[in-house]
Amino acid sequence: MTRKPVHLAVYDTLADWETGHATAYLARAGYEIRTVGPGRDHVRSIGGLSVRPDLALDALRPGDSSLLILPGADLWDAGDRLAPFARTAREFLDAGVPVAAICGATAGLAREGLLDDRKHTSAVSFYLAATGYRGGELYVDADAVTDGTLVTAGPTEPVAFAREVLGLLGVYEGEVLDAWYRLYHDSDPAAYAVLQQAGGR
Repeated sequence: MTRKPVHLAVYDTLADWETGHATAYLARAGYEIRTVGPGRDHVRSIGGLSVRPDLALDALRPGDSSLLILPGADLWDAGDRLAPFARTAREFLDAGVPVAAICGATAGLAREGLLDDRKHTSAVSFYLAATGYRGGELYVDADAVTDGTLVTAGPTEPVAFAREVLGLLGVYEGEVLDAWYRLYHDSDPAAYAVLQQAGGR
């Protein structure tokens, strides 16, 4: 069966280091990574990378996707320009299609009300509290959190974020997933042998 693509949101000021582990290993597992922008015009990341989106947000449908990834960006905390991405995340979650949000994108989801009834994490609890959302009691002080089809993580945890995404889509499981995380997060040499044996590196 052909896998549906994974869609990576791209917009000006996106934090380009936050999703690299996830997209690289999804691509290695056979997922096509397609970028989705506000339109089709080039966007520029915090790191200065210029990206021309594969499609515009208004052309994206949950039924055409395996996952929507929302990276952080300065724009999440500078007005409502990225609010349409949070609304699209609602459409995905309502349709049972996974969403993964890291860093400032978690605040966007909080403003959209998507964290009011789901366990989640972010940079720190008071960062999300400043959005006025109602899900503070469900905040988990962890590197990354999966609740159903939603993954959240803070800006310092791109490897944990990828771990949750890879686990959610079944790319790696059990001891192989744990070994992948230990290798790339902890530089644990013992994990390399586990991955090599499983063909997971």
